[in-house]
Amino acid sequence: MGLYGDQVVPRLVDLACGLAGFDRWRAQATDGLAGRVVEIGFGSGLNVPYYPSDVDMVLAVEPAMVARRMAERRIAPSRVPVTFVGLDGQHIPLDDTSCDAALFTFTLCTVPDPEQALSELWRVVRPGGAVHFLEHGLSPEEGVAKWQRRIEPLHRRLAGGCHLTRDPTTLVERAGFVMGRHEQRYARGFKYFSWLTVGVATKPVA
Repeated sequence: MGLYGDQVVPRLVDLACGLAGFDRWRAQATDGLAGRVVEIGFGSGLNVPYYPSDVDMVLAVEPAMVARRMAERRIAPSRVPVTFVGLDGQHIPLDDTSCDAALFTFTLCTVPDPEQALSELWRVVRPGGAVHFLEHGLSPEEGVAKWQRRIEPLHRRLAGGCHLTRDPTTLVERAGFVMGRHEQRYARGFKYFSWLTVGVATKPVA
């Protein structure tokens, strides 16, 4: 990825996604998590303080070594054990149906192939298990969406491949998960980045 991608982008993401305004969103995304949880795009551990007490362990997938080191200060005081198990959410080194739930926040925007990542979550989450997520994406306002499409190429170069125009709800449902509770609205900040979706979707029991 080069020096900028390896050293600078993880720190920028930690700053941008660690703003106080996201606290409520993260608490909502993690609410109801329990058991053995796989988290892709673990980053610098910004979700760790919000893991519910019913979570037994978190299996973290994160490619950035800088982010992993930054996460140590959040993991250390946590009651929930965190184990890094992989580098790529598109190829998760876990057995089929081995997890009770999955979590991802601000991940589908950046992963090169979100469909493949969701297919992997479908594989490792047990039937009846759920995916919990918080993502930004394409605004429903045409004027905002127009600007998102216009600036996305530059944004991707500066923000480690982050897309502005993906629709997380469509991606999750297309992967086969059944959408349950979810909320969509603007957070504080620039509209091109702040159309957020937080939700929980379930893998049906065959």
